[in-house]
Amino acid sequence: MTTVSVSNGLAGAAFSFLQEQLEDALRACVTSSFQAEDVVVLHMVRQIKPDVPVIFLETGYHFPETLAYRDRIAAEWDLNLVNVEAEISVAEQEAKFGILNQTAPDRCCGLRKVEPLFRALGSYSTWVTGLRREQSKTRANLQNREFFTLPTGHILAKLSPLAEWTTRDVWRYAEQNEIPLLPLYVKGYTSIGCAPCTSLPFDANDPRSGRWSGQKLECGIHLQAK
Repeated sequence: MTTVSVSNGLAGAAFSFLQEQLEDALRACVTSSFQAEDVVVLHMVRQIKPDVPVIFLETGYHFPETLAYRDRIAAEWDLNLVNVEAEISVAEQEAKFGILNQTAPDRCCGLRKVEPLFRALGSYSTWVTGLRREQSKTRANLQNREFFTLPTGHILAKLSPLAEWTTRDVWRYAEQNEIPLLPLYVKGYTSIGCAPCTSLPFDANDPRSGRWSGQKLECGIHLQAK
């Protein structure tokens, strides 16, 4: 197993934070879209809990490159990968509701991402993410450790060890630890989700400007139940 390079003070702090938080966590999981920050977090977590469940939302709409990269990393790192799917297939959804990612993206995200993830998270007490404040104004107040309440009332500890990291920090860590990244970055993508709702960014200062054609900033999986 590779080891974390802690030459960067941020990396050492993030790793120590995870060690402390996960030491006694009996039911921990990591959610991963296999974007750069998620893979960096996963690289750290698996050295603390090698068999940690890695939850991937298999929406049925991902780029082929994302799925191939997921499978490559899962195999090379021997991940305990958990592919979480919606209750209905893409074909069933489109036959019943039409192309929701075009007409009602919030509903599509709800059916294919939010509901499946919240259902899966009900089995865990600690949730590790790769969220960063710099990613979006909706994440500006992100804390390293927060409590997250699911619609069922179940409460998890939500850990975001990279909250204060910049994109440069993420890429530096990946380079120092020889972590290959999702090939779509080479094509100019800066935030990568489902293929129909992801385009190249139109605002150089906003890495998520290529998501949902700018209609919204979040899919909903990081929004607490009201």
